Amino acid sequence: METTLGSKQMSEPLLVIDGIDKNFGGVQAVKGLSFSIKPAEVIGLIGPNGSGKSTSVNLISGTLPVSAGSIQFAGRSVNALNISERVPLGLTRTFQTTALFAECTVLEQVLTAGHTSFVTAPWAAVLRTKAAREEEARQRAKAHELLQFVGLADVADQLTSAISSAQQRLLMIASALASDPKLVLLDEPAAGMVAKERKELSRLIMGIRDRGIAVLVIEHHMGLIMEVCERIVVLNFGQKIAEGTPAEIRANPAVIDAYLGGAH
Repeated sequence: METTLGSKQMSEPLLVIDGIDKNFGGVQAVKGLSFSIKPAEVIGLIGPNGSGKSTSVNLISGTLPVSAGSIQFAGRSVNALNISERVPLGLTRTFQTTALFAECTVLEQVLTAGHTSFVTAPWAAVLRTKAAREEEARQRAKAHELLQFVGLADVADQLTSAISSAQQRLLMIASALASDPKLVLLDEPAAGMVAKERKELSRLIMGIRDRGIAVLVIEHHMGLIMEVCERIVVLNFGQKIAEGTPAEIRANPAVIDAYLGGAH
């Protein structure tokens, strides 16, 4: 019975985007976008500059409200929830630009990001009760494990401002994982990375999937997208123009036209 139930849960979508629109005055940045993500699935979201990728990520994460349509996460509507209300449900994200506390160490950054998973009351932490001390030890152990997982264990005690830009992007991923998510939105995680660093990032994304966490990757680097994603959603002028496997997307005439122009 448990196996059957688990299989059913894995086959049901974790995230369902149904016909969402976003209007900025007279400009419609996203038009009727629909797609879904299953648990532990890696999906790519791509498109030319100005295609609506960033706006779509902001809508899914709760940074922006939708103008129309619905977003269902883990079986419930999250349309009315902002980003801070979606994180405790298991929906978290990284950003194109690094969003870190410069005065914190790498370890402190991850500990701070994991505050949504704390179960003891704030007063218990102030009084240093046994339960609070035990949870603090668990959270610290989890933070160390996440830093090991993303390859930052050696810089745990350094300030976030002192590590490289590639390491800062890995730290954002560790911080996102600290909230125990079911789905992570990675917004251009490979920006500024060299080939070797992108290869490590690919392995990290697959490792996140192996932990049972779904991943939506928004990225310009097509090699990374083609390597890690099971399905790819393509946007152009705010609308979905294609969805399929990497092989299907690579051969899709509409995608080729969007990136290279009809003459090609």
